[in-house]
Amino acid sequence: MTIDPIDLRDPAEAARLIDQYLDDDDLRGAADLVAAMPPWLVVDVLERAGARERAVLFRLLSKDAAHVAFEALDPPLQSELIRDLHADRVGQIFADLDPDDRAGLVDELPAHVATRLLRALSEDEQALTETVLGYPTGSVGRRMTPEFVTTHPGTTAAETLERVTRRIDEVETIYALPVTDDQRRLVGIVGLRAVMRADPDTPISELMNDAVTARARDSAEKAARRAADERLIVLPIVDDETRLVGILTFDDALQVLEDAESEDVARQGGAEPLRRPYLSTPVRSLFRSRIVWLLVLALGAALTVQVLEVFESTLEQVVALSLFVPLIIGTGGNTGNQAATTVTRALALGDVRPRDALRVLLQEMRTGF
Repeated sequence: MTIDPIDLRDPAEAARLIDQYLDDDDLRGAADLVAAMPPWLVVDVLERAGARERAVLFRLLSKDAAHVAFEALDPPLQSELIRDLHADRVGQIFADLDPDDRAGLVDELPAHVATRLLRALSEDEQALTETVLGYPTGSVGRRMTPEFVTTHPGTTAAETLERVTRRIDEVETIYALPVTDDQRRLVGIVGLRAVMRADPDTPISELMNDAVTARARDSAEKAARRAADERLIVLPIVDDETRLVGILTFDDALQVLEDAESEDVARQGGAEPLRRPYLSTPVRSLFRSRIVWLLVLALGAALTVQVLEVFESTLEQVVALSLFVPLIIGTGGNTGNQAATTVTRALALGDVRPRDALRVLLQEMRTGF
């Protein structure tokens, strides 16, 4: 089959071509097609595929492509792949993940599988992963990376650059460097650009700035909002004694905010947020995400019926009034949607916080009246 490059811009079309190759048992053709795809498209196709097809496609990826694609998948899909892949491949993929990504995957795996994978790690990687797992679910400690490069106030720019060069392949980012004292307490932060432009003998104390931080047990969303508000590439994470324990990178902060906003939008529509991409979500999960809110809405509709029964005699006397009932109900629904959309947008942008609930209620009541 000849592949039109234009087709590779469309995830649905790419998925259709992959399905055709697999139906024809042409694994070589499927492998060539997957190899021609950009990483974002590979991830999209994997999310659209069924569990069996996803495992087959993943086996066709090169080692580097598989690593990139696996990291980009949501933890529930990662968990499915773990169950379908050979133990040796699984162990290597798990070891290649960053500690915070490992922690997210461990939460989705059966206990015996998670224990086996953790024991297969090196002692250093086990320690890093257990550090992240030691923080509460939903805290920024669970989303931070404990691998980073630091420097000290008395260290020169040249020595700092040498340290960065030595560890550049071991850490996730090097563009902003936390500055710590001998007890690992955070005293500032310095940008890599400032270090590179400075005279080699310049001490870091003359280049560093005050650092905006978050506590490891703060909520991940709160920390991510702080990083976004301050336009930070890296947000240092400290413990209760201001000792540096990790960093929240801008891409992890973006993912936290995206998850929070997806949750807000789902609840605005009267459903529980999905934990995986829509096309790979089982029907039973979609049902569970909606049924509770549908029952609540049905209960509200029943109360409306009760109110109408109270005024039944009045409606019988003036039948024309009943013509306005659908109009009033529809207007009430539209008003509610407007308020919900406005408040959800404000939440997504950080204009309001949950603690502002009373002020929001009063604001909407004044608007309504």
